[in-house]
Amino acid sequence: MVGRFYPNERVGIFIDGANLHAAARGLGFDIDYKRLLRHFQDQCQLIRAFYYTALIEDQEYSPLRPLVDWLDYNGFTMVTKPTKEYTDSLGRRKFKGNMDIELAIDVLEMSPHLDHVVLFSGDGDFRRLVEVVQRKGVRVSVVSTIRSQPPMVADELRRQADNFIELEEMAHLIARQHNGRSERPQQVVMPAASPDEAAE
Repeated sequence: MVGRFYPNERVGIFIDGANLHAAARGLGFDIDYKRLLRHFQDQCQLIRAFYYTALIEDQEYSPLRPLVDWLDYNGFTMVTKPTKEYTDSLGRRKFKGNMDIELAIDVLEMSPHLDHVVLFSGDGDFRRLVEVVQRKGVRVSVVSTIRSQPPMVADELRRQADNFIELEEMAHLIARQHNGRSERPQQVVMPAASPDEAAE
């Protein structure tokens, strides 16, 4: 196991979908969410696994929809909201879907029932959340990467966490295996997943 978990430890997983997707792509692999879930179920008492993503509305087909539906049916608690559309300074159409508030509220609500929070995100905005949860007696592990270019984890978040788990070192445990028998959708396009946003 990458990181330290205990068999009777109550663990909650909180996945910032766009951030994790960008980090994994930066390292050159795709996440197999069934393997990820099974990995934690084998190591500890997994209470709940949350997955956060914004969805582009008013599209006939969202490339994220198959992943969202699959996760919803396979053990994840899905938290979604519509993206906001805006035009940047060059007149380009952009989408923004920040799930920080939703994730933070769920971590705070779940913390009395957990011994260990696992945050899959490198977003520095979560540093204060990690500090507050730690004061409640809950350990916090942050899963992200410093090995992508640029690094996906903010330094202040990495320092605050009880344990930093390098995503690249988990790849052999959670990467999708390209054997033609994938059990989840192949390609997804995540909104609002730039490295600049990830390390803010």
